[in-house]
Amino acid sequence: MAHPLSAVLRQVEPDSCPSRHNFHCHTIHSDGSLSAEALAEQALAIGLEHLAITDHHDHSAHAKVEALFAGWASAGRRVPCLWRGVEISCLLEGCLVHVLALGFADHHPSLLPYLQRSAVVGPALRSEAVLAAIQAAGGLALLAHPARYRLPHGQLLAAAAAQGFDGAEVWYDYSPKAQPWQPWQPTLPLCGGMAAEAADRGLLPSCGTDTHGLDLRGR
Repeated sequence: MAHPLSAVLRQVEPDSCPSRHNFHCHTIHSDGSLSAEALAEQALAIGLEHLAITDHHDHSAHAKVEALFAGWASAGRRVPCLWRGVEISCLLEGCLVHVLALGFADHHPSLLPYLQRSAVVGPALRSEAVLAAIQAAGGLALLAHPARYRLPHGQLLAAAAAQGFDGAEVWYDYSPKAQPWQPWQPTLPLCGGMAAEAADRGLLPSCGTDTHGLDLRGR
C-alpha cells in the first residue's frame, strides 16, 4: 500500500512552502533556535496544512507538538497535520548527505540507532543502511537539499533513485540570507530543474524551510 504522505507530496508545488507545507525545520532539540512549543505556535499562526519537524538524529520535539495540536484541535482550532520526521546523516556515493525520514512509526527498532542525537559510524552510515532502516519503520526516505553537497545534484539524485529512495527535497532556498528571518523562497531555475529531474526518476517532490532561526517562514 502507498504511504499516506505520498499523496500529499505529489501535490507539492513551488509555492507550497512556507505557507502550506513544511517538511524540513528544526528546534532546540538539535541545532535550531525555536522551542517545540514556539514552532507549534508559529505553524498554527501561518496556517500550515502539513508539518514535519526534522531535528538531526532526534525526534523528541514531535510528542510536544503533537500534544499541543491535540489540545488546540479539541478546542475547535484548525491545526496542521503533523508527520514524524528526523534528519539523518549518511554516505551516498561516498558523499556525506542528509536524508529526511518522514512518516515513520514511533519507537521502531530499526531507527533507534539514528535517534541518539548524533550520526552513526561504520556500515550503518551507508545510505543503503539508512534507507533500509527508514523503510522498515514504515517511513519515506527523501534526499535533503540535493544541491548543497560536494557532488553534483544530478549524480546524487540518480544514485538516490537507483537505491530506492522515495523522494527528494526539490524546492529549497539556496540563496544566502543577510538575515535569518528573511522570507523563504525556492531558488529558480535550479529547483525547477531538479524537480523535473526528480519526477523523471520517479522521486516524490518535497519542500521545507530548513528553519534554524526564530521565524518558521525563513531559514
